[in-house]
Amino acid sequence: MKSLSLLNVIIALVFSIVAYFLIPAEMFSSPEAFIFGMLLGAIIVPQISKLISESPSKILSVKSSTTTLYVGNLPYKVNEQAVSDHFSNYGKVISVRLMKDRRTGKRKGYGFVEVDSKGADKMIKKLNDTDFQERTLKVRLAKEKQEEE
Repeated sequence: MKSLSLLNVIIALVFSIVAYFLIPAEMFSSPEAFIFGMLLGAIIVPQISKLISESPSKILSVKSSTTTLYVGNLPYKVNEQAVSDHFSNYGKVISVRLMKDRRTGKRKGYGFVEVDSKGADKMIKKLNDTDFQERTLKVRLAKEKQEEE
């Protein structure tokens, strides 16, 4: 949060400096232009801060509606592109994240596929309990990640 308030100060100073140099002397004297820039910055900075603090998921959800699917029992040697190609046969795939063990770096056999919400139900019905590279996939809606308090 401290970096956000530092950003606010920097943006306000930028507005002040720009006003100092760009506002004609006939309109305001240099100190008045600087103060005008500070006031303008004080009005605009909270709005910018609000936009910055918005979570990316909220911003993205306005643009497009996506759903995250949990995909279990994946082959350990599969890569994101293979999963994406397989799921693309049934709808629009936004992204694929396959989980790895932090210590060993080996895949854990499950992941998450972000898809267009319109095709999510179809993908679940068509892909759950089907064979993919000699494994039977488990496809479900992903649960929301719980934030610790």
